[in-house]
Amino acid sequence: QGQLVESGGGLVQAGGSLRLSCAASGRTFSNYAMGWFRQTPGKEREFVAAISRSGGIPYIADAVKGRFTISRDNAKNTVYLQMNSLKPEDTAVYYCAARMYPYQSATDAARDYGSWGQGTQVTVSS
Repeated sequence: QGQLVESGGGLVQAGGSLRLSCAASGRTFSNYAMGWFRQTPGKEREFVAAISRSGGIPYIADAVKGRFTISRDNAKNTVYLQMNSLKPEDTAVYYCAARMYPYQSATDAARDYGSWGQGTQVTVSS
């Protein structure tokens, strides 16, 4: 199913920005819709954003709409999450994920994704 490796997390002050990257290998990246999710201790994994195979249809959760954007570069096998105007409540481990099978649509349900990265910690201080 391939491998996904996130990077770009870290500690940032409220109002700051980070860009997360997720590099994919071992699959035909352009055949898979991709998503970003986040999780805090004791809570379920939460949908953040998803993007179609071509990158033409982004899907953003209401909680981050207007602040986060998702994009992809199929030539680099990479999906990005640009996070602006960060808030302390954005603190979480962020995961990228690939749809279970190729040619499926982007969705907001974690159960629809079959491959996950190891996660990258984002901490926003107040």
